[in-house]
This record gives sequence, structure tokens and C-alpha cells, in this order.
Amino acid sequence: MKTTLRKIFWFILKFFEEGNDPFEYKPVNRKILVAVGILFTFLSIISLYFGYGTAGYGYLIPVLVFFVVGFISFIVGFLGSDRAVSKIWGNR
Repeated sequence: MKTTLRKIFWFILKFFEEGNDPFEYKPVNRKILVAVGILFTFLSIISLYFGYGTAGYGYLIPVLVFFVVGFISFIVGFLGSDRAVSKIWGNR
């Protein structure tokens, strides 16, 4: 299942997994990344809920940004390699 999902989301993972430079990986970074993904996804749902009743469509910008950040955090946190997690945190 994981290999199938990695093939589906290769275009996201490729950006974070490329490179040969040394990196520093800590297992807690993956857990924090998944937690950040949960928080940003929850924030996008809350923004959608409260923004839906407004007159304009300006509320969709933060909803989209929060959802994309949460989605990428989920993908890299669950499917990414140690290098990808380390690259998101900037540990090189």
C-alpha cells in the first residue's frame, strides 16, 4: 500500500527527497510533521466553516493555503524518506 501511494504522490516526494548532501534526521521530527499536518488541516476546515457565510470568496485563500500545507505535511510525514523529513525541517 505504501509503495502504491508513493508512486501516486511521486511529484511531491521527489522535490523533498532529491540530493546527496548529508542530513541530520531525528525520529521526533516525523511525529511533529504529522502533528503539524493535522493542525493545518483542522485550521483549513475551521476557516472554511467560519468563512462560508461571508459575502465574498476571499476566505478561500487561507483555506487553500492551510489545506495544501497540511496535505504536504501528511504526505511527507507518512510516505517520505528520512531525507525528505529532514529537508522540510532544514536540517542539512
